[in-house]
Amino acid sequence: MQNIQFISADEAVKVVKSGDHIHLSSVASAPQILIRALCRRGDAGELKDVRIHHLHTEGEAPYADPKYEGIFFHQAFFVGSNVRKSVQAGYADYIPILLGETQKLYRAGYLPCNVAMIQVSPVDEHGFVSLGTSVDATLAAIECAEHVIAVVNKNVPRSWGDAMIPVSMIDLFVEDNTPLEPAHFSEPNEIEKAIGIHCANLIEDGATLQMGIGAIPNAVLAQLGNHKNLGIHTEMFADGVLPLVEKGVINGANKAIDKGKMVATFLMGSQTCYDFIDDNPMVLMKDVAYTNDPFIIAQNPKVTAINSALQVDITGQVCADSLGTKFYSGVGGQMDFTYGASRSEGGKAIIAMPSATNKGISKISAILTPGAGVVTSRNHIHWLVTEYGAINLYGKSLQERAKLIIGIAHPDAREELDRAAFERFGPHFHFVK
Repeated sequence: MQNIQFISADEAVKVVKSGDHIHLSSVASAPQILIRALCRRGDAGELKDVRIHHLHTEGEAPYADPKYEGIFFHQAFFVGSNVRKSVQAGYADYIPILLGETQKLYRAGYLPCNVAMIQVSPVDEHGFVSLGTSVDATLAAIECAEHVIAVVNKNVPRSWGDAMIPVSMIDLFVEDNTPLEPAHFSEPNEIEKAIGIHCANLIEDGATLQMGIGAIPNAVLAQLGNHKNLGIHTEMFADGVLPLVEKGVINGANKAIDKGKMVATFLMGSQTCYDFIDDNPMVLMKDVAYTNDPFIIAQNPKVTAINSALQVDITGQVCADSLGTKFYSGVGGQMDFTYGASRSEGGKAIIAMPSATNKGISKISAILTPGAGVVTSRNHIHWLVTEYGAINLYGKSLQERAKLIIGIAHPDAREELDRAAFERFGPHFHFVK
């Protein structure tokens, strides 16, 4: 095993200069010990105008605090809950980008990467470390960075695929064995369970799945125990897939590429999930340029992509990143997989969401809230699912779409939506209950 020399986090972050662009590894792998050391330099007045880039991260994000205005400026590729208030208040910012193209920002030179701060597994006997739960755009940042600082952590799983990198790609090493940040899951409620049943009914044996994290994906996965030969090609997966792997339901047998492998680019789960991928040849952690390329996605048959939305209008426009003018999350991989699934032989692209918010506000609207962004266009949408049913909008006219969409809206909202559609489309329109 190659010997490496560890230095302190405070010593490592001295390579950061004012005006630098920093990339942080994502989700559970955010290098918190380096983040805290960087903020200490900010507190000491040693830095200004440092830009910080990353996908969603778990844990604290102190650099986005308003007190660091002029010192650190967060410009992430996704708005997570730990930076949402700062972004909405203007102390931090968001770069709209398809998840599959986040790596292109570095590789094509749209963004510089002066310092990549990452977390890796211990060095193996061949001189390699693993990026564990965060390959995504982190690999591209490492390739392009002037300086790479790695936190070597025994809790980082030794994942395979593009996650394996030689220590020669790393300049500075810091040791920290703090456990990775786990994701916390809520149990699906009755509405989410109903959505899960509708989605599961659309999933065929032999399908290749993409779905995110949260109650709805878990509700879908809970309904798949009697399915056969399912595969995984996704941007991420979490604990919900593990029982299906144990039962042999998920085996990748019908995949056309990466047969028998579960493909992802980052993970967000519990310690059980992280333990599952450790030294597991069934799991391939790949560059986001691979996982989210629609033309690679489409090579597998029956790709079934399940994504969510904040709001959908009666023509099928999907807003998934903002509440009006307030950014809530990001584009993520929704369009990558919607398009990829639509090109797959027998594929299905699904948008699944509750018909109303927890406050009783309809998530189906006559028009999107002013300022809301369209993530999946009305030209790309196929299946839309709420607790009231599943409808396929592909090939349907505007009036046909409106009738179908109103039919799966919350009953309390249907009369108002019917009236708005009548005003929009004219006397020939009438929703029949």
